[in-house]
Amino acid sequence: MSAASRRAARPRRQAPDRRRGYPGVFVVLEGLDGAGTTTQAERLSGALRAEGYRTFVTREPSDGPVGTLIRQALTGRLGLPKTAGPLGPQTLALLFAADRTDHLEAQVIPALNRGDVVLCDRYVLSSLAYQGSSLPMEWVEGINGFAARPDLTFFLEIDVDVAAQRRVRRGGDAELYEDELQQRRIAQQYLRAIERRERDERILRVDGARPISEVTDELLRVLRPFLAAAAEQTPRA
Repeated sequence: MSAASRRAARPRRQAPDRRRGYPGVFVVLEGLDGAGTTTQAERLSGALRAEGYRTFVTREPSDGPVGTLIRQALTGRLGLPKTAGPLGPQTLALLFAADRTDHLEAQVIPALNRGDVVLCDRYVLSSLAYQGSSLPMEWVEGINGFAARPDLTFFLEIDVDVAAQRRVRRGGDAELYEDELQQRRIAQQYLRAIERRERDERILRVDGARPISEVTDELLRVLRPFLAAAAEQTPRA
């Protein structure tokens, strides 16, 4: 990994923007399949709960009705009629956007209104990278224009080959975007998406190839002061 790729896009401000009107904090973890986003979301939740925070761990695609369809499509169990092939990229992009609408309304916003630290495994940046690898990124961004912006996004940066090795060790069904050439395109799209959105979002690039505990420690070093600053801004009853 080059020095340029390791360089972090530092958050612009040190606490969430309280003008959004909810007391919780919205944190997203992003990266290639195999980068460790699911593992780190769970580890962060455990550490923060031990320190007295309420957390809510969730993921996209969600477990809702549209998210379930997406998971079936990604593993080849849902496709076009008469074995005409997988769903097209536009259809998938629209399904992801529809699932995000349901996910925000049913789970994410209620948790933020409760004051939880929401840890979301993938969000809009994934759509820009994955669906944006075969569609204009501007179009994908447009259909997700409704989505609440995260307070902080961690991008777990990892080499494509290392991510592939981790997926093999993990096992499970192969998914639609796991082809090596696609993963390389997606990795480049992630960098384009970060560059496109980091002016308005707090996005931190983290070396995800290190041991799991080291990655968790770095994420916590950023999150602890960020959450403390958020707590100071939250109006007291």
